[in-house]
Amino acid sequence: MLKKIKTYYRNGETFLNDPFHLAVNKLNSIERKKQPLRSDIINHIANFLNRKITYLEIGVRNPNDNFNLIKADIKYSVDPGVEFIENPVDFKMTSDEFFNQLRDGVVLDKMTRFDIIFVDGLHLADQVERDIENALCFIKEDGFIILHDCNPPSEFHAREVLQYSISPAMQYWNGTTWKAFFKTRLRNDLFSCCIDTDWGVGIISKSINLGPHSNVSNPFYEFKTFEQNRKDSLNLMHFDEFVSLLKLV
Repeated sequence: MLKKIKTYYRNGETFLNDPFHLAVNKLNSIERKKQPLRSDIINHIANFLNRKITYLEIGVRNPNDNFNLIKADIKYSVDPGVEFIENPVDFKMTSDEFFNQLRDGVVLDKMTRFDIIFVDGLHLADQVERDIENALCFIKEDGFIILHDCNPPSEFHAREVLQYSISPAMQYWNGTTWKAFFKTRLRNDLFSCCIDTDWGVGIISKSINLGPHSNVSNPFYEFKTFEQNRKDSLNLMHFDEFVSLLKLV
């Protein structure tokens, strides 16, 4: 006789109450408890630079989640307003539009260079890759590019479509950001690491050695291969390790 699978309901949706779903869902709780948050990391980097900071945030949504918490002398925000209808940002447009207009000097001076650029826009690899490439053009030589959602706890968190919230990951979504960050990790002209907190905070630097490049072979960006080689794929480390690295500079 087949055992009947129990279900439970949350917000009108049905979820399987089996060990598999519960185990993946537990990862949500674990990740949400991790500290420090991305804003703390960004502020630590700003303090490390120890100068007047010009900061750019791509993908703001609600400014109270991160942007308003950042301590920088000059701050700019970019968001098209898809997810947060009030959208109180400086530049109400996509990141592609912003960087194109920045190149032409339509928004800001085209010679503007940022100390910190935080990328938290559309969580799909092709867009994240463009955001990284654009950010590299406008970051100072000793500046930092920071990315959110680089360390999805499961393949359900790394789904391509946000709306599949009936998955074990529920409403939590990191998208395929990890693929773009991993691709960057394979480059020999950049240094990078990922801090194991707040869904994975990726750090990219042109000049500061953040550890070895990745040698993981994953040409088709398979999640299983990524999961088996998570530490080396991301140069995953605790925040204290990152702080120690900066002290060596």
